[in-house]
Amino acid sequence: MLKRIVLIVLDSAGVGELPDAEKYGDKGANTIGHILDSMPPDFSLPNLEKLGLYKILNRETKFSDEDIIGCYGKSATQSPAKDTTAGHWEMAGIILNKPFPVYPNGFPSEIIEEFEKLIGIKTIGNVAASGTEIIKELGEQHQKTGYPIVYTSADSVFQIAAHEKTFGLEKLYEICETARDMLKGDNAVGRVIARPFTGTPGNYIRTANRKDYALNPPDITILDEIKNSGGDVIGVGKIEDIFNGIGLTEVIHTKGNLNGIEITLSEINKSICKKTLLFTNLVDFDMLWGHRRDVASYAKALKEFDNFLPEILNSLTENDMLIITADHGCDPTYKAHTDHTREYTPLLVYGKILKKGVDLGVRESMADIAATIADIFSLPAMKNGKSFKRQITINK
Repeated sequence: MLKRIVLIVLDSAGVGELPDAEKYGDKGANTIGHILDSMPPDFSLPNLEKLGLYKILNRETKFSDEDIIGCYGKSATQSPAKDTTAGHWEMAGIILNKPFPVYPNGFPSEIIEEFEKLIGIKTIGNVAASGTEIIKELGEQHQKTGYPIVYTSADSVFQIAAHEKTFGLEKLYEICETARDMLKGDNAVGRVIARPFTGTPGNYIRTANRKDYALNPPDITILDEIKNSGGDVIGVGKIEDIFNGIGLTEVIHTKGNLNGIEITLSEINKSICKKTLLFTNLVDFDMLWGHRRDVASYAKALKEFDNFLPEILNSLTENDMLIITADHGCDPTYKAHTDHTREYTPLLVYGKILKKGVDLGVRESMADIAATIADIFSLPAMKNGKSFKRQITINK
């Protein structure tokens, strides 16, 4: 009997363009596939390959069908978006009707003017920019004037950067809360993000005190269903930020991918007495290497995760099921832009008492993950998604 599901999101690790990718400017994108194509011939991800990753990518694999130990497929995204929040909400059972608003040319003057009026000071920036570049460009001006830096990206985000020492961390958090309260209705961005930094001109660095202010999910998620039934939902990494803390019984923040993997392993090694969802997001793939189009570092990080996989698999008990997926793509080889890319997401499923080598095909929605978890835990059926429980379990 399965009591715990370990859901690991390799943030942005897409596996090929969706049929509507051209509408999003992403025709031809394939995050993992293009990374593998860019590496030397001896580069491989043998443990992910053994779970079925190369089958998803239609790549040649050294493993026979009998050697594949996971069940594998890929999921489409039904939500009309390609961002972190929409992706995670969909795998938790919510399909959006419309995308979150984005501001590729900066925010309209009426938004900035209202924000400045509410916080009592001017702002600088108001552009779509890289977070590291914007503090390099405007950090000194910010320190001289005391004006916070407002910027956005290809995501639906309202980001505010400020110096921890000269502006103050708590003050930054306060004005972010003001922005979150302000941005409603048509301007309800997915997240307001506090981006603190420190240092001196020419040597500014962002700190680990980032804080996200998300929207509450608009409907019941699988997290809520598990929590409301008396189970545990443990969010590792930015899961709390994505769901605004809703549906979680425990929160563990991380300091990068490796720390997130280590914490996940530590949690797996703890004994459990009730149904549990251990939900981990590994954000560095997206934040550090996808958007920055750093192919080599993205590949290195995939290799590091692959190297940890045997320990993760060995730590699982017969009561555990592992799901490895992604929330969208962010192809680091893509030249048209540095945004996320509209792609299928991998679906790799493993459990010691589950079937091996089952092709789960192309799933209509990432919500199938939520539907399957609900089915396995005998919870009420989710509004969205189709369970693949019968395909992976062995009838006794």
